[in-house]
Amino acid sequence: MMTTMAAQEIKRRGMSAMNEQLKDGPVWVIANNTPKYVVLFADDFKRMRHEMFVKACHESMAELREGLGKRTTVDELMATFDEETASCSV
Repeated sequence: MMTTMAAQEIKRRGMSAMNEQLKDGPVWVIANNTPKYVVLFADDFKRMRHEMFVKACHESMAELREGLGKRTTVDELMATFDEETASCSV
């Protein structure tokens, strides 16, 4: 179930109005009858970002094992980037 709160209610009561709903997870803020924002506790956001990073690392390693990528160094990557940007005309 998606927890929602009208932006008008937050404007009227302030962010403290959201504290109770946040205990159940992220809260979608509705403005003009449309979900516009998602509010969540900072610790939940940090955990979510960490989980996404770990998942991306696992996916990258799996791609490498399948031969879909190559290992490189930062210097090699930057040299490639410099070559590509030098060839761009503005």
